[in-house]
Order: sequence, then structure tokens, then C-alpha cells
Amino acid sequence: MLHCGDKGMIAVKPINNNPITHKGIKMTSKNTILPLLSVFVNLHIHISLCHGQMQGNQSHAPIHDYKIEVPFQGVDKNIRSIFQDSKGNYWFGTNGAGVYRYDSNTLTQFTVQDGLADSQVSSIQEDALGNLWFGSGNFSISKFDGTKLINQTNNIHKTNGTDTDWNVKKGDLWFSAGGGVIRYSHPSLDYLPFSSSSARIKTNNPFLLTQYGVYSILQDKKGTIWFGTQAEGVCSYDGSTLTWFKEKGLSGPAVLALFEDSKGNVWFGNNGAGLFLYDGKTLINFSETRRLGNADFRISGKTVPGTLARVYTINEDNHGNIWIGTVDAGVWKFDGKSLIQYTTKNGLNSNVVNTIYKDRQGELWFGTDANGICKFNGTTFTEWTIK
Repeated sequence: MLHCGDKGMIAVKPINNNPITHKGIKMTSKNTILPLLSVFVNLHIHISLCHGQMQGNQSHAPIHDYKIEVPFQGVDKNIRSIFQDSKGNYWFGTNGAGVYRYDSNTLTQFTVQDGLADSQVSSIQEDALGNLWFGSGNFSISKFDGTKLINQTNNIHKTNGTDTDWNVKKGDLWFSAGGGVIRYSHPSLDYLPFSSSSARIKTNNPFLLTQYGVYSILQDKKGTIWFGTQAEGVCSYDGSTLTWFKEKGLSGPAVLALFEDSKGNVWFGNNGAGLFLYDGKTLINFSETRRLGNADFRISGKTVPGTLARVYTINEDNHGNIWIGTVDAGVWKFDGKSLIQYTTKNGLNSNVVNTIYKDRQGELWFGTDANGICKFNGTTFTEWTIK
């Protein structure tokens, strides 16, 4: 039985939506069926609410309905995406627990019960009006207007992917789809399948995955849009022409990462064929030139820890170093000449790195699979937690 002033590890949360505080952090939930941050016991109890230090007979104290809550656990450990919005809030997309928002004071979880289209959030973007958009690996889309979440998946308009359907306007957002890409150009959300002239298989169903399904998207400084596909390499669209890059092993395994560095080079991360570099004229398989490829992966699926073959994410720090996250070999840093590998032996949370994000302060965040988030201070990796 809990008494006034008890300081045990079990917290008690009212069924209403009032926040509680644990260790100085305010915790809120956008619903009452699946509350925030902790695993809840499906049990309701009635206890007397303590108002100060009540003495004597408490039989007339008001009765309230409560749920038992285990201690504060923080953000889910399976991180797929990280984003800092225009207000400075951090958002963390997970593999199955929805998305979290942290405003330096309050950590809030949003799930499908709040209107999120899918429990996996693999991409986070912000439009010109300050709305947050969330995409999933299942090609569903949600919008958060600052107050409520709206599932936008049913609002996707299916086009034929003809030349008149394709265009690029400043401020457009782009999302993954099963046989092409979904473009948000206010107020329209359009599915653009790759046309029959470029795709051997064309589908007007944005949720049906083909070899032309898009997994990664980049808009470079010139306005060109780049798409990494399931099995057909990389496609770029400059506003008039679709150009395909499939050579040197790029097609086959999925292209999961696209990144433009400060010099204007575009990097492609392939899940099996490694890291590719395109300088605007020549495409090279960077991993193969460094003898860090893994030919066995395509044949047997065997991973090799010391390779740079299964690339999931790419970014650049403020010193011009390129950081490459892999699914089996931790992260690699390329300073323009040398490559340095970092793994759990060097303090990295996990050797499975799903995303690397640089915030507005220039700090790098590493989102891992099953081991949460860590940051790099220039010397060591440190686990990021809310204290």
C-alpha cells in the first residue's frame, strides 16, 4: 500500500491526462490507453489521494482511479530517425514505438493510438508552415500540426507518373513509396510511380513494393532529387529528366542512404555493395577501392565485421569528416584520406547504426538498433539519456 511521502520505485499515474514528474523530467502521454515511456500493468486500483500531511481519520478523502506505472525508462532503444525542428525540439522515430518529442523539459510519446499512421517512423520532415511529417517503411504518412496527429495515408493521390505529373517546387517534401515516390506539394500529396520508359515494372499502388521501391531520398543544393531504390540503384531527377545509376554493383541490394557533402559530392549507401561516391562526373565503388567490400554477402548473406559493405546512413561533421553507419560494422569516419572504424570496443552503443543526424549546433547523434542513442564528443562516444 502506498502512503503519503513514499519514495519507492513505482510511480502512480492518474487515468486523466495530467503530467507527472520523475527525476525532474515531466512526462506526458497523448493518450490514456498506452501511456508514455513505461510498461504499464493492466490493473486499476482505488486509493485515497493525499492532500499534504493528513492526520487522523482519512475516510472522507476523495477516491481517484489510478494505473500502476513502472519507473521512467526514456526513449525506446530501437531508433530509426532523428530530427530537430525549427523550434529546437528533438524528435526520435523508432522501429515500433512511434515517435518521441523532447523539448529539453518534457518527453512526449506519440503512437498509432494518437493518430500516427504506423508504429515505425523512418523519416521525419518539417514543412514551411511548421507541420511535422512522419514516414514509415510501410509507406504510410502522418502529419502533426502542433496539436494533433493526422493520418495522411488515405489522402495520397495516385498519378500515372507521366512527365506532366513530375515537377519540383521549393518547399516540397518527398516520401518513400513501393514503386516510386510520394511528393507533398501544398496542399496535394501525390504518388509518382517511375514511368514505363524507365521501369520494367510499374504499379499504381504506392504500398506494393517492387524493385523500384524508394528507400532513401535526397534533395541536393542544386535542387536535384535523388532516390535510392530497392534493387535498381539510384535515380536522379533534375526537373526534366530521370537519370539512372546502376553500374559497379550499385543495383541489386537496396540503396538505404543518400548524402551530399560540403564539396558537392553525392554519396550512396548500399546494403551489400557498400559505399559509392559520385563527383558529378564519375561513379566509384568507394568500398571496393579501399578493399572493404564483402562479396560473400550477396551470395550467402554472411556479414563480416571489418567491412564497409552494408551502409545504412551517411553524414558529415563540421570538420568535413564523412561518417558512415553500417548494420554490422559500427561506424566509419573518412577524413578525406584515411578511414577509421569505431565499434562497441570504442564505446559505440551498438555496431548496428540506423541513422546519423547532425543538429543545428553541429553535434552528431547516432541512433542504433536496440541500444538507443549516443553522441560523439570528438574523442569518445557517450550514451544520450535524459537525467
